[in-house]
Amino acid sequence: MADASLWGLMLVCAVVTFALRGTGLWLSRLISLDGRAMRLLACIAYATLAALVSRILFLPAGILETTSLWERLLATAVALGVFLLLGMNLLAGVVTGGVALVVIVVLFGL
Repeated sequence: MADASLWGLMLVCAVVTFALRGTGLWLSRLISLDGRAMRLLACIAYATLAALVSRILFLPAGILETTSLWERLLATAVALGVFLLLGMNLLAGVVTGGVALVVIVVLFGL
């Protein structure tokens, strides 16, 4: 009985999630990509990423607690360098930061 309830709840959550995403996609046709609303959303996305990076750097949780601050700062510097060198490519910066942290920990850490 409990398994059926969980599956039902998961199905309801999936339907609501896809309905919200579909509505957002439909509404996106009404918003100018160069408008103030889209610039605001872009700023919110960057601010959210900055908050997450700050949290990871200065208040790590889980396995990140085993890394030292200098390792995290070095990986962040590498990510920032790649981000700027590639014309502010956010995806390249984020991926590079993650890979850099793994490489730094393997080479110098544990």
